[in-house]
Amino acid sequence: MDTTGVNDTWSAQKSKLKLKFAALTDSDLLFETGKKEEMIAKLQIRLGKTKEEIEALLKTI
Repeated sequence: MDTTGVNDTWSAQKSKLKLKFAALTDSDLLFETGKKEEMIAKLQIRLGKTKEEIEALLKTI
């Protein structure tokens, strides 16, 4: 399965998130297959937002 498109898309989203929230690091935005919930939990802590707010943010970026 070719995941290049997914990686390119996440790379672009990650850049936009880092521009919008300067406190985010590459470590905060590390996407590992099967660990989306862990990443969302990290973002909740760093940004002080609810899970629903983070998920909505990820959909709009």
